[in-house]
Amino acid sequence: MASAFSHAVVALGLGSPFHKTQIPIRVWVAGVVCSVLPDLDVIGFRFGIRYGDFLGHRGFSHSLVFAALLASAGAIVLVQHKALGIGPFSLFSYLFLVTASHGFLDAMTDGGLGVAFFSPFDNHRYFFPWRPIHVSPIAVARFFTPQGLAILQSEFEWIWLPTALFALSVLLLRRKKRRDVIAK
Repeated sequence: MASAFSHAVVALGLGSPFHKTQIPIRVWVAGVVCSVLPDLDVIGFRFGIRYGDFLGHRGFSHSLVFAALLASAGAIVLVQHKALGIGPFSLFSYLFLVTASHGFLDAMTDGGLGVAFFSPFDNHRYFFPWRPIHVSPIAVARFFTPQGLAILQSEFEWIWLPTALFALSVLLLRRKKRRDVIAK
């Protein structure tokens, strides 16, 4: 898996096309929560749920169906709590993208059993053919080792920098569009 830090960075970066100044911070917090929530499935290890099981790590909670369900629930809650500044469909889209991004990042790591993208219809685990991201340890204490620093360096290179470039590109395109509108 990619680390929770990197999933949160991606959530904020993917928010750049949706960003408007009037969107409350709770929308961005919800995006970060949705991006890391799939990894709560590791709790299953303590209850005897095996890695490859339906509810195992990178199972149903990493699927596209789970992403749609979580995004729907999050959007409903935020709309009911007056998360104005973003339309319901845009809100759902953002929350779906950040939740689904979790599985996509994990499928680009060099460890584990793969991701059950199509669960509950198919529990087969998939990896992408290109897997440049070093798998992150589950235990937080392992980040403070030379191996943990190498993992964070890998995530910085393959997740943080591309995410920053994406967000910067969106910002530059918005500025250009604004200048073009003003020039007319």
